[in-house]
Amino acid sequence: MKRISLTFFMNSIAVLLLPILLGLGPRGGSLPLSTTIEDFYEPGTQPFGLIDAPIVSRYDCINCHSFDDDNNPNEIVPPHNNWAHSLMAQSARDPVWQAAVAISNQDATGSGETCIRCHAPNGWLEGRSFSGELSELIEDDFDGVNCNFCHRKIDPVWTPENPLEDVDLLNELFKFDSLPTQVGNGRFIVDPRDVRRSPIEDEDSINLHGVDMLVSPHHKEGAFCGECHELSNPVFTKQEDGSYLPNQVGEPHPTGDIHEMMPEQRTYSEWLNSTFASEGVYFEDNRFGGDHPTGIMKSCQDCHMPQTSGAICVFWEQIPAAAPREYVSRHNFVGANNWVLGAVRDLYEDEVTGLTEEGVERARQETEEFLAAASDLDLSKEKNNLKVRLTNYAGHKLPTGFPEGTRIWINVVFYDKKGNMIKEHGAYDFDEATLVSEDTKVYETKLGLTEEMANLTGLPAGESFHLVLNNEIIFDNRIPPMGFTNAAYESIQAAPVGTYSDGSQVLYLDGQHWDDTLYNVPKKATCSEVKVYYQSTTREYAEFLRDELLDLELPEGELNPGQVAYDQWVIQGKSPPVLMDFQEIDFEGEPLLGDLNQDGIVNTIDLLILLSAFGSCDSCPEDLDQSGYVNVLDLLQLLANYGR
Repeated sequence: MKRISLTFFMNSIAVLLLPILLGLGPRGGSLPLSTTIEDFYEPGTQPFGLIDAPIVSRYDCINCHSFDDDNNPNEIVPPHNNWAHSLMAQSARDPVWQAAVAISNQDATGSGETCIRCHAPNGWLEGRSFSGELSELIEDDFDGVNCNFCHRKIDPVWTPENPLEDVDLLNELFKFDSLPTQVGNGRFIVDPRDVRRSPIEDEDSINLHGVDMLVSPHHKEGAFCGECHELSNPVFTKQEDGSYLPNQVGEPHPTGDIHEMMPEQRTYSEWLNSTFASEGVYFEDNRFGGDHPTGIMKSCQDCHMPQTSGAICVFWEQIPAAAPREYVSRHNFVGANNWVLGAVRDLYEDEVTGLTEEGVERARQETEEFLAAASDLDLSKEKNNLKVRLTNYAGHKLPTGFPEGTRIWINVVFYDKKGNMIKEHGAYDFDEATLVSEDTKVYETKLGLTEEMANLTGLPAGESFHLVLNNEIIFDNRIPPMGFTNAAYESIQAAPVGTYSDGSQVLYLDGQHWDDTLYNVPKKATCSEVKVYYQSTTREYAEFLRDELLDLELPEGELNPGQVAYDQWVIQGKSPPVLMDFQEIDFEGEPLLGDLNQDGIVNTIDLLILLSAFGSCDSCPEDLDQSGYVNVLDLLQLLANYGR
């Protein structure tokens, strides 16, 4: 009789008890999960923790840090203007996010609260997110991640480089709540006073803010960004067998360890376990950092807040201390989404958002340039195959971040000598926003539900866009960054996962930050064009947002967020794919494999030459696969080109 392990026994009991633990009753199979605000608790500053000094509106900053730069664009870099045209400013107005929050609340009661924590921190800190419903927020909350919030954040781990005042603040907070020991899940600490912080240290500057200003090196560190760009679902706990099961409802995560929860985004950890974080990466072509003083890209800010020169204060001509600086970090927070800003501008008045037509177009161009810089494409011909190598030069996986509806794919087109298309891989219909993905490489993450979660929720097992319910990583072939190791990525739950359609395993070797894909070259092909596209919102995800909220009950006159997101997706061009890379390769002039007498065609003469050389061979031309033998494998390769 086989001995049953204790782990197997306990997991089996846990599965049987799941309906009771989740408040689903004995039969289960219903939604939403009966979660509470306690299920989503995270350490750090808590709601009402800033009761004596609430987050200040962006209008407190606009008078000095927003101005027209058209007359002198090389000297003036208005922080507010750049911020307003970023998704940091519009993070709570993003219609895709709003629809996703509504679905999250349908799936798990109040779960939208944890989304609001990072997308509308002002509303979260002032206690307007306990229900998880966006209807509880006020107008200022929709300014997203605003100036005052970021410039009041404190490093949870004090070091001598940080302001001395932070020691007392951290000790005081520790009396009432636990301090964050990990980066992520919105575990931020905000100064309870309106004391602002900046990485700029300038003895000649004058403080014109009317409040104290402190020098904060934390504002230049990747951990500053990681607090909201490292996300796990605390509803689940990782089991010894690597699976994820729900916790008991109504209580915080049993360990509080982010890396023992179901991973959603690992952008910060991906960067932390890369050459960017450990040593920094120098690019001769200066593809990311603008006018960076060293050209070494190390932190998130180095790439996403590129350096330039200019003044950041409207009074720069009147006050010498506000004169243009040699190095200024732009507050445009450039990323990868090329259509949502246009949607926000279409849905809200410019006076509310701070957006302009010119600014939205500039942000779109910057996004497309940024994506183009993230990778390089190299083509080569190997025997009868075209090898497409895509190299990741970003500081994290390519692509990274929000997993749902985000992808990169390779489009390959072969032409004959008359310019006629012979074969296309990865064809995309721009009108219908549909991709033929079966015959090409698509880089993406696929999350889903196990059979246990399917039984509990009544949803089908397998791939799913139900982010708060997903408890399995089904597939992840995204290209890792420089410095990647399998051991490090395994430890942060970001290892490659799954198999391709041909049965081969998704695999990256230690140090590999590129991926190769082989495409068979058609017989009459004389050249090929290869393009790499990025898309932030697929048709499948846009339709999911629309369809999952069809039955949502809304107050009279309120628009359905799923329909709004879908309509804007259509209006803005259906998340038009961004061309990241483009290369051409000419096959003419290359020796044709099997043309042994080099007369330009593979025919009977070449076949006879090969057959006469059957057997052991030392670097002879008849050994087409360079195996050291002329055998049946070489014969098959010659026959594949017969008549070409």
